[in-house]
Amino acid sequence: MFELLGIPPQALFGQLLLGLINGSFYAMLSLGLAIIFGLLNIINFTHGAQYMLGAFVAWMLLNYLGIGYWWALLLVPIIVGATGIIIERLLISRLYHLDHLYGLLLTFGLALILQGLLRNEYGISGLPYGIPAELAGGTNLGFMFLPNYRGWVVIASLAVCLGTWFVIEKTRLGAYLRAATENPTLVGAFGINVPLMITLTYGFGVALAGFAGVLAAPIYSVNPNMGADLIIVVFAVVVIGGMGSILGSVITGFGLGLVEGLTRVFYPEGSAVVIFVIMAIVLMIKPAGLFGRTV
Repeated sequence: MFELLGIPPQALFGQLLLGLINGSFYAMLSLGLAIIFGLLNIINFTHGAQYMLGAFVAWMLLNYLGIGYWWALLLVPIIVGATGIIIERLLISRLYHLDHLYGLLLTFGLALILQGLLRNEYGISGLPYGIPAELAGGTNLGFMFLPNYRGWVVIASLAVCLGTWFVIEKTRLGAYLRAATENPTLVGAFGINVPLMITLTYGFGVALAGFAGVLAAPIYSVNPNMGADLIIVVFAVVVIGGMGSILGSVITGFGLGLVEGLTRVFYPEGSAVVIFVIMAIVLMIKPAGLFGRTV
């Protein structure tokens, strides 16, 4: 059928794979944003810089300490999450009772500072980060050739996203988190340390960005602009899915990645704006987003 339209099947499936990979990063980053906004009511504009920081920390661990990819997957989210905890305790915690605009301006400023520091130190040409030997090469699926590392990225991101959704929506810990956002005084009366819970929640959301940065490092060059190039699209994904909706962020992230890939096949000129067009349409029809709750 696609050959009748003048589109080779290999080109179609290749773009769909590319869209699915992009969607994996959209889903993980928008998930972190949704957690932070939905549970803490903070618009975290530093998220793109923290994703970039994850890639840089992985590169530093490899080049300065000889720590490879698999250990980086474990260590980088902890390191980046710890920086998020410090930021939350020292700065963001002072803004919880103020307008959202103050949090947005603070996190935007922090993103510019972090991006500027790394740009000044390493430049903007990009630093290489090799694919681990265990995931080198690819698999012939018959209809297309699947690079092993790309397949791993999709599987890992899907597992992390679904695992996070399950913890927040289906466990007692998640119930405590949701209750703490609705009525922190009542939850605190049961002996739960609400400020600590909020701090750890922010740290976890930031750790998701760091994890995504490690996954991205072998695919994209490690450079200070990689987060700035992505965060605007991710915010659009969050708005389409519904601000604060965990499941909406995951489904919308993967779905819009595929839509973007299809657009590259049928109308390449529109691939850079298709997500923003969809956002405008969704906001006109359902301002709360596809999975958001109307207040």
